[in-house]
Amino acid sequence: MANESRGKVMNFIQHNYVAVAAVLVIFLLFIPIPKILIDLTMILNLAFAIIILLAVLSTPRASDFQTFPRIILFQTMFGLGINISSTRLILSKAASATGVSTEQSAMVQAFANIVAGNNIVIGFVIFIILIVVQVLVVTKGAGRVSEVAARFSLDSMSQKFFDVDNRLNSGIIDDQEAMRLKDSIRKEIDFYSNMDGSSKFVSGNVKAGIFITVVNLIGGLIVGMVMNNMDFTSAIKTYSILTIGDGLMSQLPSIIISFATGILVTGTKSDEDLGEQIQKDFTRDGYTYQIVGIVLAATGVLLRAGTQWLLIPVGIFFLFIGFRMVRNNTREQEKQRLQEEKKKASNQEGASSPDSEKIPLPDILSLELGFALIPLVNTEKGAELLERIRRIRNEFKLDMGFLIPKIRIQDNMTLNPNDYSFKIKGIEAGHANIRLDYYMCMDTGAVIRPLKGEKTKDPAFGMDAIWLPEDQRQEAEDAGYVVVDPPTIIATHITELIRANAAKLLGRQEVAQIIDTVKEKNPVLVQEVMDSAKFTYGQIQKVLQNLLEETVSIRDIVTILETLANYASISKNPWDLTAKVREALGLQICLQYADPEDKKLRVMLLSEDFANMIDENAVYPPDGSKPIVAFDPVDRRTWISSVSSALARVRDKGFQPIILCASKIRQLVKSAIEREMPGVAVLSEAEVFTAGKNVSVEIIDKIEKIDEGI
Repeated sequence: MANESRGKVMNFIQHNYVAVAAVLVIFLLFIPIPKILIDLTMILNLAFAIIILLAVLSTPRASDFQTFPRIILFQTMFGLGINISSTRLILSKAASATGVSTEQSAMVQAFANIVAGNNIVIGFVIFIILIVVQVLVVTKGAGRVSEVAARFSLDSMSQKFFDVDNRLNSGIIDDQEAMRLKDSIRKEIDFYSNMDGSSKFVSGNVKAGIFITVVNLIGGLIVGMVMNNMDFTSAIKTYSILTIGDGLMSQLPSIIISFATGILVTGTKSDEDLGEQIQKDFTRDGYTYQIVGIVLAATGVLLRAGTQWLLIPVGIFFLFIGFRMVRNNTREQEKQRLQEEKKKASNQEGASSPDSEKIPLPDILSLELGFALIPLVNTEKGAELLERIRRIRNEFKLDMGFLIPKIRIQDNMTLNPNDYSFKIKGIEAGHANIRLDYYMCMDTGAVIRPLKGEKTKDPAFGMDAIWLPEDQRQEAEDAGYVVVDPPTIIATHITELIRANAAKLLGRQEVAQIIDTVKEKNPVLVQEVMDSAKFTYGQIQKVLQNLLEETVSIRDIVTILETLANYASISKNPWDLTAKVREALGLQICLQYADPEDKKLRVMLLSEDFANMIDENAVYPPDGSKPIVAFDPVDRRTWISSVSSALARVRDKGFQPIILCASKIRQLVKSAIEREMPGVAVLSEAEVFTAGKNVSVEIIDKIEKIDEGI
């Protein structure tokens, strides 16, 4: 039972040692402890200080020692508790008129004898020098470095977070790596912030030690002369020795901790420990040691008076070190030169290094900001734009069916301060000017009271707008304007640019990822498409790109792949397959353009004359590329004029222009108008038929040949 009880106690201490240590440190300040325990705790305090110093020396990065600030607090409280206990022992135990009582701490007496010996004045001088060195040199310097490091860490926090977000958006790192880097930045900031306060513990400990030393001396004189009937000389001698010993015993661990603190906060962010860094820094140039050796030897010859017997041998020693270092460095340089010559020779023979063969690829998507727009991605100011860009990627994935590449955000000093440029594969896709602290106010037809402001254009849709300051936002909303802030303007513009160029963003790698996702739940379908029908990623990519070019979502990839499998035996032409896929997605496509309230599709019907003319002038390239309509100039003018007139009439009625035609010529009609009238939807009768009763059709206009005589 006794062993079991002891086991439980040890197990409790093992799992709660921090709490036990904290409680013992607090009680050490108040509870008298015997001499043997005081000696033991003094030894442990010195040992802990040395352990901390050695741990600091083996820590490459200061922020890796996350517990250091709290360890400093524990060690400071522990040392103060020991100091108070030893002070209590010095004043409470009587001292004889001839010397120190044997009931005093052995460690205190031993340190006093080592430093002072029989001369109290020497002991006090040494003690005061140690205190001055610790207060004015080590502790003050470490505290100042901690303060500066904390300030600079906090000042650079937003830039570091911005760099991580930039690398994440550009795809250089993934989400897990970004989280790890941000956690590392937070730990570094927390560490230096805590160290700024912990340095005050160290300096406070020194001041408390000085105060306790003075109290020991004055209190010892009072106790010795009043309570122990000692004369002044005996009292000052006895209690001075004890005071010096106690002060040295308490200040020695303290100065070690101050030294460790200074080493830690003055360290670099290198992954090398201090020994490796010193070795690298002091072995770069052997000529330095040769010069030092020559100077020392020459000084010994000139001074003489016995100094030559020390200076000359030391100078020769440094010369020897310098010559060895120069010889080793020369060998290393020769080795590197030979390696470089081998590389050059291999390059001349046609081989090249792996690095020379790497071609820097342009960012798929990138957003460049003028310096005045940097606050939009500043984490300290909310980084609204960063959050909106993350949302764009998620919404696009749900809307269009695939995940776009990450957007790299960077500043560009060549842009005007308030400009931004959005690039796709290094080519500018959109450019606009934004006014920070202003709102873009657009008139969508609901404005009841026009306001005066700087005229501009909405970059996403080209609508007329004005810039108004923040204090006029409510007034603009009351007047009927649609009010948009700068982050929303940029995010909306980027969204529309990505949607318009979605086909360019879908590569074979993205197609492979989509098919791998389908394979997880529908392996039979993927096997039929890839193995039985023998579709390549490139063929599937082309069909998906054809859909995306007309803003048709490919999220229903299962239906798309099933359709490809069904018609693979009939045709592998991407345009024929695209037509069949569109028919299979007929309901989805029709609902995309139908009125959301009554599910009615209001269309312009293509006349039979135009249908026949387009069919007769159709050109189907033999390489399977996009079919086109080869109108003669007269027919083309007639076609463009007729379509433009019909579009104008439909827009005047407030409807979105949608052309309905036969399935056979749908793609031809689209290709015939996409240059002059981009954005006009063209649906086939088969697509509408597939939608069935879910969508009703209303013909609101007809595209017919305009009488040239009018």
